[in-house]
Amino acid sequence: MISQDIERQLALAGVCQAAALVQSVARKGNADTDAVEASVSSILVMNPDNPQQVYGSLPNLKVGFTALVAQLDNESSHKDAEITRYVASILSLERKLSKHKSALNDLSDRISHVQRQLAHVDFEHSQIMSSLASVYTDVVSPLAPKIQIAGNQQFLSIETNQHKVRALLLAGVRSAVLWRQMGGKRRNILFSKNQILKAAKQAVRIIS
Repeated sequence: MISQDIERQLALAGVCQAAALVQSVARKGNADTDAVEASVSSILVMNPDNPQQVYGSLPNLKVGFTALVAQLDNESSHKDAEITRYVASILSLERKLSKHKSALNDLSDRISHVQRQLAHVDFEHSQIMSSLASVYTDVVSPLAPKIQIAGNQQFLSIETNQHKVRALLLAGVRSAVLWRQMGGKRRNILFSKNQILKAAKQAVRIIS
């Protein structure tokens, strides 16, 4: 069992993890395989019994909690404006989605379809990443200005990387939905910064 303090920050770490992984794919052409699988898998957990069930074990969010600490710690030398921009864009996109009932219904239907696909192919199959990417492109992305992804065109021009980036952005939105359901608000990041940072550091210590 994890502490309530850490549990309250799981979803925000999920958003940060998606943002960090998008950056990694766009700039390096790859990202932590286990972290990508944990983030993308979270999209398909639609009715969890608790927040941790969305991500599996705590170590699955190592990238996210590490990024969260780096972004919030005043002593950190790893603050990254690009990750901040991705996180802000994901949270903004989720707010738009939450007010759009038809898009929410479409999203639920499309994710259910992907879940049915899993009866025929493994999760690692390229078809799953492609399907989730198309859900993002068709249902979620049109609700707000397009999130501009910075990176190396050599990597961004590869179709599988494009699918991975879009699926990870969808994973970020899924985490943002959970964060809002748990009472998360953007002002919390500012006004409860020390509390969030303390829990994130504790999570990183446990994982390490």
